[in-house]
Order: sequence, then C-alpha cells, then structure tokens
Amino acid sequence: MDELFTSKKESGSSPLADRMRPRFLEDMVGQDHIVGQGRLLRRAIQADRLSSIILYGPPGTGKTSLAAVIANTTRASFEKLNAVLSGVKDIREVIDRADERFRLYSKRTILFVDEVHRWNKAQQDALLPWVENGTVILVGATTENPFFEVNRALVSRSRIFQLKPLTDADLVEAARRTFADKERGYGNWNVKFEEGALEHLVEVSGGDVRCLLNAIELAVETSVTPWPPSAGCDLLISMEAAEESIQRRALLYDRDGDYHFDTISAFIKSVRGSDPDAALYWLAKMIRAGEDPKFIFRRMIILASEDVGLADPMALSVVISCAQAFERIGFPEGNFPLSHACLYLATAPKSNTTLAFFDALKEVEREDAEVPNHLRDASRDGEGFGHGEGYVYPHAYRDHWAAQQYLPSALKGRTFYTPSIIGYEGKIREDALQKRELQAAIVFGTPEKEEFLTWSAAAKGREGWYKRMESGRSALLLNDRNVIFDAAQPARHDRVLVPLANDGLLLWESMRRCPEGLTASVVSAPAAKDALLRYAAVLDANVLNEAEKPQIAVSQEILPSSEQCDEWFSCSKFDHILLRCWRLAAEPAFLASAAKPLLAKNGNFILFFSPPSLGERLSRIIKNECTNENISNKEISALEQAEEAFFQDTGSLKLWDLSNISAVFDEQGFKHDYRLLEQKEERLISGKDLSSWFNIEQSRWGAFMADNLKKAELKMIENALRGRIAKGPVFWRWKSVCLKASIG
Repeated sequence: MDELFTSKKESGSSPLADRMRPRFLEDMVGQDHIVGQGRLLRRAIQADRLSSIILYGPPGTGKTSLAAVIANTTRASFEKLNAVLSGVKDIREVIDRADERFRLYSKRTILFVDEVHRWNKAQQDALLPWVENGTVILVGATTENPFFEVNRALVSRSRIFQLKPLTDADLVEAARRTFADKERGYGNWNVKFEEGALEHLVEVSGGDVRCLLNAIELAVETSVTPWPPSAGCDLLISMEAAEESIQRRALLYDRDGDYHFDTISAFIKSVRGSDPDAALYWLAKMIRAGEDPKFIFRRMIILASEDVGLADPMALSVVISCAQAFERIGFPEGNFPLSHACLYLATAPKSNTTLAFFDALKEVEREDAEVPNHLRDASRDGEGFGHGEGYVYPHAYRDHWAAQQYLPSALKGRTFYTPSIIGYEGKIREDALQKRELQAAIVFGTPEKEEFLTWSAAAKGREGWYKRMESGRSALLLNDRNVIFDAAQPARHDRVLVPLANDGLLLWESMRRCPEGLTASVVSAPAAKDALLRYAAVLDANVLNEAEKPQIAVSQEILPSSEQCDEWFSCSKFDHILLRCWRLAAEPAFLASAAKPLLAKNGNFILFFSPPSLGERLSRIIKNECTNENISNKEISALEQAEEAFFQDTGSLKLWDLSNISAVFDEQGFKHDYRLLEQKEERLISGKDLSSWFNIEQSRWGAFMADNLKKAELKMIENALRGRIAKGPVFWRWKSVCLKASIG
C-alpha cells in the first residue's frame, strides 16, 4: 500500500488536521449512527467484509477519515483517486492493477474516490462494470446528494452512508485529543484558552472538525515566536487570537445544488408547520447566501394557495402585494416585505384542500365522462335534443342555491373537496357539507334523465317547463332530518341502524352525532354501498380509519334479522332505528315486529312516513289553483268525496293510516307518540303523470274514480288539471308523521 494517509510530521509540512486524522475506528469522533458500537459499517470494517459504499456529508465530517480507517484496517490493497484530478486513463490504470492482483493473488482492491460526484457520466460508467463484477470495491466520498449527482447504476450497487455535521461535544472532544496527543498534536505543551475562546472556535466551526483543527493550529502556532517553543511551556490562547484564527464560514449554499433545495425545503416546511422563528431563520439564510428573492416569493405564492388556501383566502393577496412591493423598493428595505410575507404565511391558519384539484385531474384522466344533459348548452340545440332541459337556476331561489346534479352521471356521488375546520374554511364548512349532503340525497334518490335522441315538432312545449322541485326538496329533506334526530336524541356513544339508507341523508348526521358509537345501514344495491363509502371517506375529517367508517350492508329487506346483524355489523342490538320512507310495500305490522328484537333496552324506533290519508288531494289543487278553468264547484265537491272514499276504502292504503299504525305498535308493546308536519313543495306535474293517474285500467285511483264519478265529470276534472299544469309547477301539500316508538 502507498503511504496514502501516513503523517508527514517529520517534514513539518503536514497540517494539524491531516496529522490528527483517525487511523483506527477507536480514533473516530462523532458519527456514532454509522460507526458506533454494533453499527453495520463498523462491523463491516472490523470484519474486513466491506462492500461498495458511498459516504455522503458536508465538509469536515469524517469522510476521508473513514477512508483512512478502512485503509489501516483492511487486508485488501487500497487505491486512491481524486475525481477532480483524475480521468478515465487513471481509472483504467487502477483497474488494471486491481485485476492483476485478483487474478494472480486473489486479493481484493478497495478504491477510494474523493469528490466522486465530480466525475462526469463517462468517467463513472468506466468504473461501473468493475464495481459490478467485484474487481474493485468502491468507497466514494461526496458532499453532494449521490442520488442526484452520482450515476444511478453506481448508486444502486453501493450502500449510502450519510455523515452529519459534528456536534459541539464532538468538536470539543477532537480538540481535547489534539491537546493530549504528544506525537501528532500539542501534547508537548500546556495549551490553555481564555474563557469562551475555545467555545468560540467550536461554535464558528459549525460541525466541521477540519475547520476547527485549522483554527486551533493557527491560534496555537502564532501564539509564540519562534515556533515550536520548548517542551512543557504554557501557551495561552486569548479570545482575540481565537477570533482572528477563524472567520465565519461561508454558508453551505449552492444555488444549483443540494443546499439550495434543502434550504428552501426547510423554509417551506417551517412555514407550513406554522413556526415563524424557523421560517425567519431559513429565510435569512437564503438571503444571506444570495438567493434570488423572486424565487423565494414564487415559492411563497405557491404556498399561499397550496398550504394556506381557503383557511385564509387573503394570504395569496398579501404575498402578491409583498412581492410587488419588493419589486418597487429592492434591497435593503425589501427585507421588510419579505419578512412580512413570511410571517403572515407562517402564522396563518393552514389548509391544503386545493390539492383536491389533483384528485379531480386523476378522475378526468381515468374516465372522460360526458356532460349531463341538463348542464349542456341550451342555446344551440336545446329545442332539438333537450340540452339544458331540467337545469335548476340557483339565483331563482332563496339563498341562491338549489340541489341538483353537477357531476357526470358516471361520477355520481364522487367527492374531491373536503373543507377543513381551520380559519375561514371552518366558517364555510358546515354550510358546504350540509349542501353536499342534501345534494347527495337528491342525486342518489332521483332517476337518471336521459338525453333526447329523437325530436319532432309535436314534442315541443308541454314537457319543456322549467323544473324547480329539487330546490324545494332540499329544504324538505333538511327539515325531515332535523325532526327525526330531534325525536331520537342520540348520544355520542349510541348505536344507530338506518334502513333504506341509499340517499345517505340520515347516515351522515348519525356519523356526526354518534362518533363514539356505531352507524350501521342497509342499502338496496352494491353500487349504493360503494357510493356511500366513498362519500363517507371525505365527508368528515373525523372519519380517519376503518373503525370509524359506517357499516353498510346490501339487502332487499327493509329491516334485517338479528342473525343478519350479527353477520353484517358489529352488534345486533341498537339504541335507535331511524327509518324514513314515503310508503312501503312492507306492512307496518312487519316493521314493528322486525324492529322489536333489534332494539336494545330503552331503545327507540323512529318512523317517518306520509300516510296516504293525509296526502295531497287533486280536488284541493283544482279548487285553489285552477281558477280560470271551466269546472264548477259541483264537480270539485264530487271529486272531494270520491277521494276521501278512496283512501278510506282501499285496503293496502288503509294500513298506513295513523290509527292503524298506532294499533300495530300497541300490539307489539311499544310506547309511542307522534308529531304531524305540514309539508309543501313546488311540483311539476307532467301530462304523462295525468295519463297514468286517470288510466282506469292500470291505476287503482283512476279505476276508483271511474266507478264513483260520472264519465263527463272525470273528463272535466282531467281537462282542468291539464290546463293548470300547462302553466307551470303547482304547490303540492301533504302531512308527514314522525312516530317515536320506545320499548323498555
């Protein structure tokens, strides 16, 4: 082996840092995370089983020293190249020697390459095959991130060890060893420092032991003249001498390299983490190192939208204003708007909900969905193909909002944006989520409207009325939900079962009110379950893990059995069953008997429904809204009597009379009471609806009316209604019942 790391003390030409370079592992100071007792690199060096490695870290942290330790420990031949001074020719010469040793003597060669990142791609490629076949074991040293600056293939065949700046304690230990070492250091003299002088050298060295030893060398060897003095004499290093021996290190900052990217990363993360002190420090470091303020402002503008966003919508305006102010005034006063923007962002509430855009972008790339028919431009072909048909104009309604579907049909129920609870966004969160819930209930519960694929002049007119009932329905849904939960009064830890949960209306509120309990639900199709689970995942920031998600089962049954609950859910007993329905095929007696075994002690069953006997009457609509139609009070009175008889005499409808339902729950042993709600909404009745109602062969209502009214009366009534619906939506009125049934 060449005299590669041997000291030249006897010639007097070797610097202290070189003389004090560690020779064995025990001499190493710091870097315990890689060469401490039991660490991988220490074990590999001690066993002389080193594989190719790259040592990465700032100057003066021990990369070359580790190479010296390896050179003094290994039984392999050791070669050294400096990437700044050597080229492909030098690499080939080393490889030839290594290849010869291996072929003739089966001896390995360790090649230490200092500043390995300085080699260009061709030089690194020249070494690659010999590292790959084991002819040489590479020990590379670099101050630059090897993942960016070293050939990827070379990196993949090496283990990366990152060295950190030495701590103050490590530097003090290095100084102590220097003053104690009589062979290589200053152990032959009694070196002392004024109070604070050595600490100053350690502080200014900034974790670089080479910088510290160079400063100590200068301070000590200029303290007496001539040098060296006689052995055993005292040497006192004053604070002034210490300060003169070391200058503030140039900041480790390369505007095209790691320090540039690492420092701006630290700045952004400090601002994002709402640490104004750290943010100011990294900002000051960048400015001190000469970073372009435009670059810093550009990153702060991005951060104002990416990390502050709607939590403080003013953040973007403030940062842009500060950037404009800087452009006008420049340095040094420009430091004020820089600091202003930095502190504003660091102390602002944070939200990254603008990242929802990228979720939407992924969905666009995955599926190019068509624009729903009601959202299409009606100005070009609305007449021919019905484009724009059914669009609800939000400004026509109170609060300038109406629930309707805006996403493509293929993405129905998909969500991208979830408002945070922070700052301004926290103020709009409740309103945004409530609108989303109501919109979902409308969308999930409304049949798909198809695009017109054919057209004729005869189709123009009657079906072209502006549809607005969805907007009124959202207020009804919200009121229904509030009434149901006011009746149930669930506690935070209660277990809730929501049958017929396809629209999600009661599901979301149950999750919100019972975060420490359970929300279980039954839907009619797998697609509904998938849509609700997707929706639940983003509906509330509190739903973080699998345990907090709603439990959803798919079944055609309205209420499951206890055995099914055991199979589908985490329990088979519930504190509340919340069932909202219009009218069901299932009989009330079934609901009462099926609900009873599912209720825990003191549990309650909330049944929200609209009895047919309390529903709208066409006679009322004709009386109140058909003022210009040719129909007499006599015909209206006849219709009133026929309608009352229909609802009293029709068997399946009578089952849903309030008196019958009360009797059913009494028989099952429930204690119950109820509340009546007056309901109304704007409703567009189509000609198709009327044709269906008045069909005496297929409609029970139509057949009953035909039996109880004269044919001329029935026709007059139908004509009066057709005249009314041609003028637009009518007010549809009915009563709903919220029944609370409890069991001990």
